[in-house]
Amino acid sequence: MRLTKGEQIVSALNYIFLGLFALLALAPFVHVLAQSLSSHQAITSGRVSLWPVDFSFEAYSRVLSEQEFLRSFQISVLRTVVGTVVNVVLTCLLAYPLSKAFIKGRSVIMFLVVFSMMFGGGMIPTFLIVKETGLLNTFWAYIIPGAVSAFNVIIIKNFFQSVPAELEESAKIDGGSNLGILFRIVIPLSMPAIATITLFHAVGHWNSFFDTVLYVTDRKLFPLQVYLRELVMFNQSGIDNNSGYSANLDSTLLALESLKAAALIASTVPILIVYPFLQKYFVKGIMLGSVKG
Repeated sequence: MRLTKGEQIVSALNYIFLGLFALLALAPFVHVLAQSLSSHQAITSGRVSLWPVDFSFEAYSRVLSEQEFLRSFQISVLRTVVGTVVNVVLTCLLAYPLSKAFIKGRSVIMFLVVFSMMFGGGMIPTFLIVKETGLLNTFWAYIIPGAVSAFNVIIIKNFFQSVPAELEESAKIDGGSNLGILFRIVIPLSMPAIATITLFHAVGHWNSFFDTVLYVTDRKLFPLQVYLRELVMFNQSGIDNNSGYSANLDSTLLALESLKAAALIASTVPILIVYPFLQKYFVKGIMLGSVKG
């Protein structure tokens, strides 16, 4: 149906407003990118806005050659990959039986899953559990305490319920096991939902820093977000008054705004690279997983 002239004008105005909002959302990122490619003098004098001044890659070469940055980057990548795999696998293993109405005790388990979304043990009890299980100052303190998300379990359970039962019955007739049916039939058909929770978990692991503050004191296990937090808080004297941070970079260089901006951009790029590959599944997975069942 052809739009009237008034409807065309309204549609054009909507696109213009959306474009303006998109530019506003990108402006801070572009500003930080411009700072990372500018000199310290240009930044402190206020000459840098959305375009680099005194263009230079020196800040990136300094940051990317810093051993503490590289170690923190490796920890974040390892945490994101391992944590996301553990999260997705355990979520699917829990959601699949909960999607079957004939499973005894299903309603009780589902009630406990939903209950955990509304009420938590609290920070101190959680810390005591992590301590008693020997997870303090270990890499697994990042993975095990949050291995299963109740919200994502509900999304995947609802999606699994939409898979035709006839497919599973046919697979059972052919001798398929429950795990075989799950990994060969159900999960491939549920990729939009799987991709959605994968994105949730990956972004959560990549951005997380508070569990490091609670459970880890060994600097060799610090993820990138903690490194950035201390880098941003680093003052002109090269001493972090809050955490006692002492970097290998020269204190004068580390105080430069261009170095801070370069570190922020370097930490943002990996998750930006991953997101476009999962974006097409994002809305579809959320909508189908929330309305079915």
